Amino acid sequence: MTLNHALRLRRAARLIVLDPMGRALMFRYDVPGRPPFWVTAGGECEPDESFEDAARRELLEETGIIADPGAQIARMTPEFVTVEGEPVQADERFFLIRVEEASIDTSRHTVLEQELMTQHRWFTLDELENWPEAVFPVNLAEMIRSQFAT
Repeated sequence: MTLNHALRLRRAARLIVLDPMGRALMFRYDVPGRPPFWVTAGGECEPDESFEDAARRELLEETGIIADPGAQIARMTPEFVTVEGEPVQADERFFLIRVEEASIDTSRHTVLEQELMTQHRWFTLDELENWPEAVFPVNLAEMIRSQFAT
């Protein structure tokens, strides 16, 4: 895919956080004027920040979890409109993190996250594939299964 140079490039680290039962942590966004949607933890890299450093920082900020994000498992380059209303060309790197317990701390969320990230929950892979609201990335369950294929 070629990047659209008319749009700002938004570099982001996305975190696929799995609990001991293999459920994925997702956050629900309720953005005024848009249908609700669910996304993995993660966010935009700071200007001079590596994807790995952004993954580590975002994991702590959004979940309270301190962990090494490990190796990148996937990359996507979608075009979308941010929650602030800016159309961007994304460069998203995905990291898979397994946690010991299905418990998170959202106290470090920014004001915008507190306003728009209205829920979080742990989804089974079947739920991800059949959820009535939008889930991003749409192939998340497939991405997770591919990491455990034997």
